[in-house]
Amino acid sequence: MNWLDQITENLTRKVAQESSRRSFIGGIGTALIGGAAIPLLPVARAAGNHDQPAEPSDADLDDPTSCAYWRNCSIDGFLCSCCGGSDKVCPPGTEQSPITWIGTCKNPADGKDYIISYNDCCGKTSCGNCFCNTNLGDRPTYRPHTANDINWCLGVSSQTYHCTVTLVIGVATKKA
Repeated sequence: MNWLDQITENLTRKVAQESSRRSFIGGIGTALIGGAAIPLLPVARAAGNHDQPAEPSDADLDDPTSCAYWRNCSIDGFLCSCCGGSDKVCPPGTEQSPITWIGTCKNPADGKDYIISYNDCCGKTSCGNCFCNTNLGDRPTYRPHTANDINWCLGVSSQTYHCTVTLVIGVATKKA
């Protein structure tokens, strides 16, 4: 084992003669900064996603329990139509929040854009059925009236989110 001790001693002495504590600490700092920059490098995130969603059928566009239903174009939550309510009415035991986010969805039946109010139904724990996260037209949370990532169960007795209903407010008009 004497030869291993001799090699280790020689390498240690050589490193000690050719480097200082400052350069050693600087090297560690460079390695840490370089390691922290690795997540910033570009990554092909879509490379692992081989499961492409199927094109929605005409039946899906008319089915309120489907994420492809035309009114669900900006939804982020559970569909009340799968949770004991409907696309317009909260399930029993929940109450509809008067504070909402809005979106604009195109009805494929008539080709018109409609303003949709997404109202959260509150008072029970999350439904857990028919989760949709379509986010068309979603805006950052600093524009809260168009952001769907906020718990909108405000102004009601319970802030516990259960599901979301989609109400047509009116036809969207184009700016002149």
